[in-house]
Amino acid sequence: MDQYDQQNIKEALSNCIAHMDYNLGSRVSVAENEDGYISFTNPGSFLPGSIQEVINSEEPPSFYRNTLLVNAMESFNMIDSIGSGIKRMFRVQRERFFPLPDYDFSGNKVKVTLTGKVLDMDYARVLARNPELSLNQIILLDKVQKRKPLLEEELKLLRDKGLIEGKKPNIIISAKVAQTTGQKAAYTLNKAFTKQQYFDWIIQGIKYHGSLSRKDIEDLVWAKLSDLYDEKQKKTKITNLIAELRRNETIKNVGSDAAPKWVLNDQSEKT
Repeated sequence: MDQYDQQNIKEALSNCIAHMDYNLGSRVSVAENEDGYISFTNPGSFLPGSIQEVINSEEPPSFYRNTLLVNAMESFNMIDSIGSGIKRMFRVQRERFFPLPDYDFSGNKVKVTLTGKVLDMDYARVLARNPELSLNQIILLDKVQKRKPLLEEELKLLRDKGLIEGKKPNIIISAKVAQTTGQKAAYTLNKAFTKQQYFDWIIQGIKYHGSLSRKDIEDLVWAKLSDLYDEKQKKTKITNLIAELRRNETIKNVGSDAAPKWVLNDQSEKT
């Protein structure tokens, strides 16, 4: 699977070109982060007002900032009309079980960020096993996995469906629901992630906690391994991941062979 959907990249970039405020004398910016994010930024305000309005609207915008340019690009099928291109980006991310697009309208600019990896396995499982969830419900779940604030009525909606658990500010997606829902999905989470994604999870875990034991790493990575692996294969996979990070001098053991304590290589042994 490609990290980023090519049509989503085309749509985001074309929207920047079509809707930017050329009077500001700025330009479109595209930046890819090595952690699995790519962002597109154009100068000018977001005329529809909010993404929610675009998602819920079935009518074309009442006016465009660059009408002639937009009409020309639509004629050449470079962009979609009535906001369907933005809706498609959301739909594609949903189908890949990836986080939804993030929009930032601060500073008189429009910035959209696409994530090319799974952030929360429980979020992915909920999407896979509950295909009937509406886009608006998934938007709320996406806020939960990204630790964004939700209104009380939004939290109530998710609680009533059993999709979240915990108390503010420690709201999480309900792993129990994700694992026990009786509905079947057309897609099962039996594929493995990339090696780099496993490395990222281990490194981030060490950064967050200071150090990780072998059991800590197993707890972190186990559920993310392919369901096609048996227990022995999963243990071997984790051993290989740790060994490669050690060979690459990314992590080091400051404990013992019997009770390893893994830290980042640039950390003090007192960590």
